[in-house]
Amino acid sequence: MDRQQMLSRTKQYSIANARLVLSVPFNIVNRNYCDQLARSASSTGANYRAACRAKSKADFNQ
Repeated sequence: MDRQQMLSRTKQYSIANARLVLSVPFNIVNRNYCDQLARSASSTGANYRAACRAKSKADFNQ
């Protein structure tokens, strides 16, 4: 899998999770789980993009 495919997959993953969160009935219990799911799913793509921008192995590990 090349870089562009992975970027596309992480974006689609975030979008699919956002749709899932929107489809869950809103209540006090689901709110916390949905908030965490939305944050963690969207951070996957952000972390991958940051790793792609790393200039060196030391920069990547920070």
